[in-house]
Amino acid sequence: MNHKVAFSFADGKTSFFEIKPNELLLDAALRNGVNIPLDCREGVCGTCQGRCESGQYTQDYVDEEALTPRDLAQRKMLSCQTRVQSDASFYFDFDSGLCNADASRLVQAVVTHVELVSATTAILHIDASSHSQQLDYLPGQYARMQVPGTDQWRSYSFANCPNATNQLQFLIRLLPDGAMSSFIRERCQPGQIIEFEAPLGSFYLRQITRPLVLVAGGTGLSAFLGMLDDIADKGSCEQPIQLFYGVTQDNDLCELPRLAAYRERISNFDYHLVVSKPSATWAGKTGWIPEHFDPKQMEANPFDIYLCGPPPMVEAIRSWLDTQQIQHFQMYYEKFVESNAKQ
Repeated sequence: MNHKVAFSFADGKTSFFEIKPNELLLDAALRNGVNIPLDCREGVCGTCQGRCESGQYTQDYVDEEALTPRDLAQRKMLSCQTRVQSDASFYFDFDSGLCNADASRLVQAVVTHVELVSATTAILHIDASSHSQQLDYLPGQYARMQVPGTDQWRSYSFANCPNATNQLQFLIRLLPDGAMSSFIRERCQPGQIIEFEAPLGSFYLRQITRPLVLVAGGTGLSAFLGMLDDIADKGSCEQPIQLFYGVTQDNDLCELPRLAAYRERISNFDYHLVVSKPSATWAGKTGWIPEHFDPKQMEANPFDIYLCGPPPMVEAIRSWLDTQQIQHFQMYYEKFVESNAKQ
């Protein structure tokens, strides 16, 4: 059977294509118009190297001067020698333009409805079923969306995983004077056309091989909803997954029934709600997210940590990890700034 392959590039763009059984990865890329740099095609020069982020694969031959044993342990691979055995994603440390990859596209969709999920947050539901094929993106990536009736664009993480009918969700913080916020509050109606460019971003779920710590600040939760949808759809997960979801006030919390449902659908999953300025009725965790980490457990067990939220949150957690001298982890993060990068 054919497998689906994603190529993610240093400029944050991603290309998707199918690969035939036992086909070399390089051949499949070239057949689909993704012209990966190459030279020898013999596994010697290393020109076509990338890194497998998710999925199973084998390599026919790799010269020890092209990839060292350490490189191989880090799942680096040569496209000219790689044969995939499952759906897979690969990262290449150069821009998509270098290989003329059709790495993102402008998509036209229709607003179906807006769901107010907290006092300050809405989910924008859109229907992109008119698109000729399933819209592919890696869970955690985002779309760059034009605010209807304006020349302004805003970026939002997909809040669900790809699906055959292209029904999409985006978690949106409602700001007092935000361009998209004003549109949603004042002018958004079912049936309106909305355009976006996707997929974009280098923040996405890699292959799960060790415990995960997911940290969401505010609407940074959106990226993790997409990731958790994907994990739940694939069944149980052998590795423990902890989500820390922090907001300023408890009325900012949203999608709590959905988070509770993940506990039922995903083995070894749990989540923690943290409110920095709680009301008198809030009985849960308070303060800042790092205050609720377990440094002994994190030091004892190597883990992957994903951060999505405003820059101060990301920097505070990076600083905490450094202060605690925790070493055995891999970090992936995405920072966003309200009304600019991710609002």
